[in-house]
Amino acid sequence: MSTSLELIGRSAEFQRIVDALAEDGDLLIVGVAGSGRRTLVRSAAKAVKAIVLEVDCIRATDGERFLQLLAETISQSFEAAEINAWLDNTARELFAFHPQDGKLKLLRSLNQKQLWQAFEILILLPQQLVTGSEQRVILILQSFPHIRSWDRNNLWEATLRREIKRQDRVSYILIATIAETSNQTDYPLETVQLAPLANEVLALWTREILQTQELTFDFRSKALQLFINAVQGHIGDAMALIRRLEILRCPDGIITEQEVEQAISGLLKDLSITFESLLMLLPANQVHLLECLAIDPTDKPQRREYIQKHGLSRGGSLQGALTGLQHKGLIYDAEHGYKLALPLLALWLRQRLS
Repeated sequence: MSTSLELIGRSAEFQRIVDALAEDGDLLIVGVAGSGRRTLVRSAAKAVKAIVLEVDCIRATDGERFLQLLAETISQSFEAAEINAWLDNTARELFAFHPQDGKLKLLRSLNQKQLWQAFEILILLPQQLVTGSEQRVILILQSFPHIRSWDRNNLWEATLRREIKRQDRVSYILIATIAETSNQTDYPLETVQLAPLANEVLALWTREILQTQELTFDFRSKALQLFINAVQGHIGDAMALIRRLEILRCPDGIITEQEVEQAISGLLKDLSITFESLLMLLPANQVHLLECLAIDPTDKPQRREYIQKHGLSRGGSLQGALTGLQHKGLIYDAEHGYKLALPLLALWLRQRLS
């Protein structure tokens, strides 16, 4: 499924990330799930020959868990001898290295003071391990805003950003939704925003991918247009639909409208449980607004006519729903017309409500 970044329309963003990392810069990469954020960052890190440390902050339910995830990813990216030497010199009273699984782990029953001490010395470790070499380290923090659910006083976030900023061999990249751009007043970062791909770019990329599997759209039909209309510039949804077309695989390798419709129908059926579960996790006002934006897209949901037409709540409740959906990566911001961020979800909602 991989192809060059130029073919998926991200060459400018890719170069910005490479340039920033080469100059020891730190970045915020914002976009919706499936927009290619991690793929882009990993490729840029590879281009500058950096060691990549990646932590999924959704799994970090508290400071101790965040610390454990960071310790594990560091230990799995460097030699065991280097980790053990660091332990002997600095941290035997806080950490232990388990050779069976190659993981650095916190000792149990540490108090809050010891946890904070462990955090302060651990964030210095990557810099220490590459000092004297030509290597760099990129710390990728996926879904970074989730740590704020337990870092109420912003202490962990502020310390992490401050300490890595001081280091000349380590950069950090925060990966988040578009809503995170409004939270950069205290710690401004260069921001790279990934918008949906242009239809012509996605069409080119899709053809290239399918050709490697000896598949092509029937040029006499609207098969390609059906595909483009379904995915709306979303790389993740396009990949899922391409996989479905590969499974269907018509004998002559020609993809017709019927195959595209069959692939979309089957994919939506498979995703229905996921989408149902998603709606169950959302507040009622967010579900209602999401449904309205799916069946009746608008760039001004705050208009009186739109509110009255769909029975939406006015004022703070509506704005709160818009903000909540943006933070969850389910809709774009005002600049992108409050468009649903997941096209297949929008299509599923329209079919469900019709």
